Amino acid sequence: MKRRWRSLISRSGVSPGTPLRLRLTLVYGLLSIASGAFLLLLTYLLLARNQRGDVKAVVRVDQPVLPPSARPTDVGLPFPPVRVVHESRADVYNMLLLAGLALAIVALLSVLLGWLIAGRVLRPVRTMTATLRQISARTLHERLAVTGSRNEIKDLADTIDGLLARLEVALEGHKRFVANAAHELRTPLTVEHALLEEPLIDPDATVDSFRSNFERLLAISEQRGRLLESLLTLSSSEHGRDHYQPLDLGLVIEQVLDSRGPEVERLGLQVDPVITEALTLADPTLIERLVTNLVDNAIHHNTPGGWVEVGTRSEPGRAVLFVANSGPVIPSEQVNRLIEPFQRMHRVADDGHHGLGLSIVQAIAAAHDAELIVQSRLSGGLFVEVIFPALPPAGVVAQAVPAGAQA
Repeated sequence: MKRRWRSLISRSGVSPGTPLRLRLTLVYGLLSIASGAFLLLLTYLLLARNQRGDVKAVVRVDQPVLPPSARPTDVGLPFPPVRVVHESRADVYNMLLLAGLALAIVALLSVLLGWLIAGRVLRPVRTMTATLRQISARTLHERLAVTGSRNEIKDLADTIDGLLARLEVALEGHKRFVANAAHELRTPLTVEHALLEEPLIDPDATVDSFRSNFERLLAISEQRGRLLESLLTLSSSEHGRDHYQPLDLGLVIEQVLDSRGPEVERLGLQVDPVITEALTLADPTLIERLVTNLVDNAIHHNTPGGWVEVGTRSEPGRAVLFVANSGPVIPSEQVNRLIEPFQRMHRVADDGHHGLGLSIVQAIAAAHDAELIVQSRLSGGLFVEVIFPALPPAGVVAQAVPAGAQA
């Protein structure tokens, strides 16, 4: 039915770019005309069915006055003249002609009323459009705030208000992220400038002083490179599923712990792996970065002689990865702040850490539809748990993994 109306409107010369009010007016008018024409046709069919040929009506006129003794059979008496009236089909056609004229008048009225009704129906949409055109990045806090009973227009307005709210939160987060990134990049630039300027203003500068400054500059450059790499990882981890494949989280943990063995021995930490098979569908590179960030966070934010527990487990429909560590006591109200980019409990300019570890973990978990749980331990340290969806059945995996992902 929808296609028929579209084809009818297209044949009437209305292009797809025609204003919606005019298109609605044409639809209302066509519906009224079609209904009137159907009613007229039905009336004609009913009349034609009841009339089989001409209908004759015999009418006696000019009836003479007869004497009392006269009988109708008497010869010579005058008979009253008879006039035969024929009611032909032309009368029906005349009636249909008048009905058609009335239908044309009703069609004009229906078009006029359709134009008014369409304008009334579209008035809230025009109001919302005018309001949305005035909203910019500086006025993103404004809302449509449509009141009244719940209907399709109000549902649309509420949906747009929700979208504006999410955009406002995202924009504020983006501004905060850019400001923090600029601050993190400005600090090493300031140090680099000071290290380069120091030997130039020192008339007694020696080769050793130059070498010392160059070594510090090299270390700062490496830190800035790691910062940029973390920023790129944080950005790429929020994209879609491009290289997902079946993955055992336990194998990833074993690889990361092997690479961090020397650092664990240097700090005198005790690492307790509790690894069981936990299969999920994931990007191996991103999962390796997630585990690396969690393990590094547990190692670096620890106490001398402390411990780290890393493990996996399988639950119905879920593959769980967890990391717990000893360390300084973290107030529970500060835990959510640590997930934000560039947030650290104790900010140290040259410690080589930029506060992006947990924010990258959160972004990677969100990209894998995983749930991230971060809790502070009463005795100190953190407990982090990442709950991934379990590996789907084989048929679903074959559809989810792109061709060539296994290579």
